[in-house]
Amino acid sequence: MGELASTHTTAMSPEELAYLGILATAIPVGFLFRYLSPPVKQGAAFILGLSVTFAICGLYTLHSLVTVLGTWAIIKFNWRSAPHLSLAWTFLYLLFFRLVTLIGIPPPSPFANAVQLLLTLKMVSLANEVQSFHLMKKEDVSSFSKSSAIGGLSQEPSFYDIMSYSYCYIGLMTGPFFRYQTYVDWLQQPSPSSLPGREPCLRRLQFVPLYGALFLSVNSYFPLAYVRTEEFLEHHFFFRLFYMTAVFFVFRMRFYVAWCSAEAGCISAGLGCYPEGAKSKSGGGPTVLYSPDPDTPVVYDFKTIQNIDCYNTDFCVKVRHGMRYWNMSVQWWLHHYIYANAPFKGYTLRAAWTMFISAYWHGIHAGYYLSFLTIPLCLGAESVLESTVRAKLGPRGQNIFDWVHWFLKMRAYDYMCMGFVLLSFWDTIKYWTSIYFCIHVIAVGCILLGKVLKGKGDKRREKTDDGEKSVGKEEEKLKEDVREKNE
Repeated sequence: MGELASTHTTAMSPEELAYLGILATAIPVGFLFRYLSPPVKQGAAFILGLSVTFAICGLYTLHSLVTVLGTWAIIKFNWRSAPHLSLAWTFLYLLFFRLVTLIGIPPPSPFANAVQLLLTLKMVSLANEVQSFHLMKKEDVSSFSKSSAIGGLSQEPSFYDIMSYSYCYIGLMTGPFFRYQTYVDWLQQPSPSSLPGREPCLRRLQFVPLYGALFLSVNSYFPLAYVRTEEFLEHHFFFRLFYMTAVFFVFRMRFYVAWCSAEAGCISAGLGCYPEGAKSKSGGGPTVLYSPDPDTPVVYDFKTIQNIDCYNTDFCVKVRHGMRYWNMSVQWWLHHYIYANAPFKGYTLRAAWTMFISAYWHGIHAGYYLSFLTIPLCLGAESVLESTVRAKLGPRGQNIFDWVHWFLKMRAYDYMCMGFVLLSFWDTIKYWTSIYFCIHVIAVGCILLGKVLKGKGDKRREKTDDGEKSVGKEEEKLKEDVREKNE
């Protein structure tokens, strides 16, 4: 989906129309899957997904097949090191996948790229789940007790299980990412036809027509291609600055349509449907063991497959929080498999490492790296100002601070979006130069201001500490004088 998002035109491309067709078809098909038995459901979802992949990717399907076979071999013969080996294998294959033109092979299609991206996430997650299964199994044997692990596998997946999970038609090209355990839970649902479907599906789709209309209308007035022209640079500064806001708006509307529709496809099939008491997380699934009260009606949710929170993406205050509400299932994957295992200590370095890996996963275009590696700078700026400015303000002052913070957060995302869609190094730098690298300048300025304010605060504390020490010495001297007089 990332490759398609970088091609803005005044009309929808054939690839985008094909995407929409696949997403729209998946919704009614999902309701039919609720009436299938687990073995039939597994086989039908596998055949449908593989058929769609082959139909739109052709021989490029071999790339995904090689990735799956390599991961299966790693899991089969070295489950202990499977998480690290699978990460290395899938990410190295991504590099080969993107550089095949160097050996005379035609470049993969955007469809094949989308399949490869989601498959990479699945294979790394699967390897981690299998390792956890074996480690928990050993622990159970040594302690003679059954594990109470949440969302743990009950058996190692077979080759057929891995293939069917990899090519399950749900979320094949657009996501959301879901773990193998989520897939197994979907297959084994006791009465899927009784689970909620129609109402949550309609709720997820209610704003899709609006998002689509806004995308088409705004994109027709602010096409991305215009940024690359010399005529664009002749406009005044504020026009150039505003243009990135329009581009990011179009970018968001595009993904709101795609991800809300993809979630509706999951909901119609019942994938990721868990009781609210399980406190599910996007991508990860249930986080607590939940046993429903037989006398109380069970309320279900689809948080496991929620990939976008449109409202909070637009209106949350912080850059940090904005990442949580965008591409949520992939953010969960990055947090658990990349951030948690980062070879660095400290939030900023770990965040920078995670953003670098995220950029690599998206592609090898320089624009991805320029954009993603700007995020840690913005995170550092907002953290410094929160501790040195906001913390010292009253309620009204904090409210004003938050409004300014929100405005700057949105402009930061506008700014970074330009690198994400322009892709090339020179196109991105050319645009950022035209607006004088304003977000970088503001972020660095905020960090320097925070350092200065923090330094003044430290000096005040030192003076206070020195004063307290001198007062303490005088009190001790008076006490000593009193003791001498008493003696």
